[in-house]
Amino acid sequence: MSRFVRASKYRHVFGQPAKKEHGIDNLKVTSSAWDTNVISASGKYISVNWNASGGGAFAILPAPSPFSGAPGIPYKLPDVVPLARSHTAPVLDTDWSPHSDTIVASGGEDGNVLIWQVDPAVFEGWSADGWVPVDFSPVLRIGASQRKVGQVLWHPAAQHVLASAVGDHTVKLWDLGAPESPRAVLAGHADTIQSLAFNPTGQLLATTCRDRKLRVFDPRTGGEPVRVGEGHGGIKGARVVWMGDRDRIATTGFSRMSDRQVGVWETGALKNLKTLMLDQSAGVVMPFWSDNNILFLAGKGDGNIRYYEYESDNLYGLDEHKSSDPQRGICFIPRRAVNPSECEIARAYKLTTNAIEPIAFIVPRKSDSFQSDIFPPAPSIEPSLTSGEFFSGREVSLKFVSLETGAVSTSAPSSATVPTRSATAPEPQPAQAPSLSPVVAPPITKVASEPPLPISTSASAPPSAYAPTPVSPADVQIPPSRSASTYVPDDGKASAAVALQEENNHLAAELREAQAKIRHLELQVESLKANARKAAKALLDN
Repeated sequence: MSRFVRASKYRHVFGQPAKKEHGIDNLKVTSSAWDTNVISASGKYISVNWNASGGGAFAILPAPSPFSGAPGIPYKLPDVVPLARSHTAPVLDTDWSPHSDTIVASGGEDGNVLIWQVDPAVFEGWSADGWVPVDFSPVLRIGASQRKVGQVLWHPAAQHVLASAVGDHTVKLWDLGAPESPRAVLAGHADTIQSLAFNPTGQLLATTCRDRKLRVFDPRTGGEPVRVGEGHGGIKGARVVWMGDRDRIATTGFSRMSDRQVGVWETGALKNLKTLMLDQSAGVVMPFWSDNNILFLAGKGDGNIRYYEYESDNLYGLDEHKSSDPQRGICFIPRRAVNPSECEIARAYKLTTNAIEPIAFIVPRKSDSFQSDIFPPAPSIEPSLTSGEFFSGREVSLKFVSLETGAVSTSAPSSATVPTRSATAPEPQPAQAPSLSPVVAPPITKVASEPPLPISTSASAPPSAYAPTPVSPADVQIPPSRSASTYVPDDGKASAAVALQEENNHLAAELREAQAKIRHLELQVESLKANARKAAKALLDN
């Protein structure tokens, strides 16, 4: 054994779980067996796939800090909480926009992709007497497929661009300003898509599939992959994550003998550079990359989180966060939201059977000054280009934010080297557009700190009507409503203001009742369709 220890500033990184009262308890986590992370997080909120009757739902909750807990809500949730309910079948995946901490996308078994915006007022008064939960309503509905939508993923650099992996073994890219049809369809998968990941500029997209192949696509052109390679030998849950701005991807999966593995691949030819055997447990391993060159690995059903430092195409084990509580899922927050004053380089939210536990990964340092060597600039919340610029092929100049000063800087334009299409991959075929059923959100009081973002919710609007422009971090425009707290009556007009407010409250109540009836009717229609399909199948069998 060598007497020398490899020098690394992350050699003593440790995971610090939050106190119990700083987590969230009494969750009703989904019982769906679909393989996703189940939980997702932005810098402010968490989404959790929920076990709800009468269709699909997920919960949206304020993200607790491992140092102070969740703002505005009790540690133990009430039995009834506000839910995002508009899916008619179980929600399979959620993902928060990298360009707004209040925008989340969801995909479900009903084949729909829904876009939601969080109003912070929903979380006011959770501990007060007489508090009544108000469910969230989507601001946009996209009919993505006749089959399930298994994964949704926002583009890391382009505003309003969303990818969805659907049950017909394709990945569809959507421009939310013109959602009538997908802007690109990525085909070539022979079986269920298990995971997908953009590189930092979003000019390449990698996927894993149940057919045991790795694929790399140019998402702007659509069609077949530009590279196809052999992945892990087993068909069980493989995952992929891009390793920062390198031409490397990391994957997790199973060998033919059911050993859990982690691999590093070169994306130009999809050549395997390194494969490590982890163990022989049965849970799918979820990989997460940090720009500190650290790869975190968390297995479903495990209580532990391994982490490795990447250097020169090798993975060097750092340590392992150990726990006796198995995890149903896990997610990490954007690195711009960590706490540098605590030397926190990454933060995970571990989901158990009924609770969320924040875990801070900390580099032990005694100095109180900013540690620039362990906090490089993080991807900014500001988008680097519009959806139109992305699909037109414009080069990407990524925006980064300093974790010390908050100043935003721009990198040199990046034109990622797209691998040439392999000889075995056929030429792209034209994509076919799905039908859409847009939904208009009810009026919600506009948050002053969030400037509007132009998202069309009308399927009749022509694509040319959408002219995306860069904006500040917030994304979606929702019509503001009147409120007594923002209306100051003139002299002699107080009674008119009160009457107007009462009428507004009455109309808002009627709107909520109508939406509830619509959701109930939608569920009835889906139930009747399911019964009709069963009856037809029975007749055919006879």
